[in-house]
Order: sequence, then C-alpha cells, then structure tokens
Amino acid sequence: MKILDKITAMREERGWTEYRLAEESGLTQSTISSWYRNNTYPSIPSLEKICTAFGISLSQFFLEDKEFTITLDNTQIEFLKSFDKLEKEQKNRLLQFLQSL
Repeated sequence: MKILDKITAMREERGWTEYRLAEESGLTQSTISSWYRNNTYPSIPSLEKICTAFGISLSQFFLEDKEFTITLDNTQIEFLKSFDKLEKEQKNRLLQFLQSL
C-alpha cells in the first residue's frame, strides 16, 4: 500500500480537492502538494491530521479494506454521505446535537 495513493483514493471518494483536504486537516495545500511533487511521505503528525479530517484513526488508515468491514444500511449510508458534504463547523454542531440526545 502506498500512503499517497491511499490518501488520494480517500480524498477522491469524498470528492475533495487537495485544497479541501488542506482545509479539513489544518495543513497547508503546499505541504500536501509537496508530498506528491517530491514523492515523500507525510510525517506521522501530518498523517494523523489527515486521518482526523477523514474521520478515521491512524490504525484504520493502515488496515487493509478486507480487515475492516462494517455493514451499513441505506439510511446510514445516506446520513454519512450528507454528513460528508457539510462544512467543518456544521459537522461539529451536528455532532454536538447528536451527543445531546
């Protein structure tokens, strides 16, 4: 597994540009672009920020797809798709609301 390929695949699954990933992760777009230009890997702290932006843990990032399987029903899938389209602040507010229930 190539780390940059996995980041790209996860970003594209969400329809995110490098700029959006930078905003969601708190990294600069130039930092993310430099990984691809120089064919280097992100540092562990940077990768943790990427994982947080994707809503996964660092360990989940390194799991092979077949090792981490969750079955979602259609309602859960639609919820996650809608949630993924929200801005960061909207996501935070929604999570706060759900936790208050």
